[in-house]
Amino acid sequence: MSDMRTRRNASHLSVILAILAVAPSVLHAQGGAATPEHATARSYGTGWECDPGYKRVSGTGVCAAIELPANAYLSSNSYGRGWDCKRGYRTDDNGCVAIELPPHAYLDSGGNRWKCERGYRSVAALCAPIEVPPHAYLDTAGDGWECDRGYHVAGDLCVAIKVPSNGYLTNMSYGSGWACDRGYRVVAETCQAVVVPANAYYVDASFGAGWECNRGYADLDAACVPVSPPANAHLDYSGSEWECDQPYRREVDRCVSR
Repeated sequence: MSDMRTRRNASHLSVILAILAVAPSVLHAQGGAATPEHATARSYGTGWECDPGYKRVSGTGVCAAIELPANAYLSSNSYGRGWDCKRGYRTDDNGCVAIELPPHAYLDSGGNRWKCERGYRSVAALCAPIEVPPHAYLDTAGDGWECDRGYHVAGDLCVAIKVPSNGYLTNMSYGSGWACDRGYRVVAETCQAVVVPANAYYVDASFGAGWECNRGYADLDAACVPVSPPANAHLDYSGSEWECDQPYRREVDRCVSR
């Protein structure tokens, strides 16, 4: 009886060991196709990914070794060619070729292109010196120039800005480069005084007459004439016209009862 129980326990143990032996393949078969050589099953979801140094052959379930050309390294991308060129090299049909730096050039931060040094600009695969004319200086980027204050661009030169009397230089890089003093305005290439009539005040604006009438006066033929409200009327919000008091209404130049 004891031998029979021992044989039965041994049989059960054999079945359990057999199940454990095939369990990984059974579980993997439930998750998808078999994992090929040089690949690892994904830690989440289903499927597999090629191991580092290998890439999936398009249209197949095979991981092939990535052939690194000279001056290249394995990339972290799971798609594409699987490699990138080292700094100072660029890709072409044959792999990685050295980037030829012209004089006065340097590799950019990416390491696969070059840029010209300050004071030079790219011209036909070379770095040509920037010719800065008199009364000019290199701009902030270092690949062009700007005129000094008091000068403006005229072709390849910087010519002096002619400021008229009662005018001053501006910091603007466009327009004439000058503006008129307060109380003057541009007329052709000159600064002419704004003539403010009696009962008016100066308005610092580039449009209009340059002045406005005081409250209680109206502009008439470049002069400020008094506004005279009729009986039962008052100056309106503008101060240059009148309106009737309530409950009167306007009738031409007087206010009449409604």
